Amino acid sequence: MPQQFVILARDNDGPDLGSRADVLATLAGMNTRPEREGEDVLWGPGIRIDLSPGQDPVTQMLLSLVEEEIAWLVIMRLARECQWKLLDMETGQELQPG
Repeated sequence: MPQQFVILARDNDGPDLGSRADVLATLAGMNTRPEREGEDVLWGPGIRIDLSPGQDPVTQMLLSLVEEEIAWLVIMRLARECQWKLLDMETGQELQPG
């Protein structure tokens, strides 16, 4: 089973990650998008992000490592630039890059 993280907003940034349209637009600008428009699974370099169907605003997402060799650089950049915190589902440890 791939390593998985729950993506959450940092506590001081409000309860959600933003509107679905804003989240999708931001991630698209970082080479992470669905294979077909309207899908709830986004693919980026070494990662997969699952959105809850129809959820707007987005309160959390599930991030899975697909190719660990390249995924960590992508994850740290996304988390830093999007002001996310990541919750490791296996250990319960929180990561708040940058």
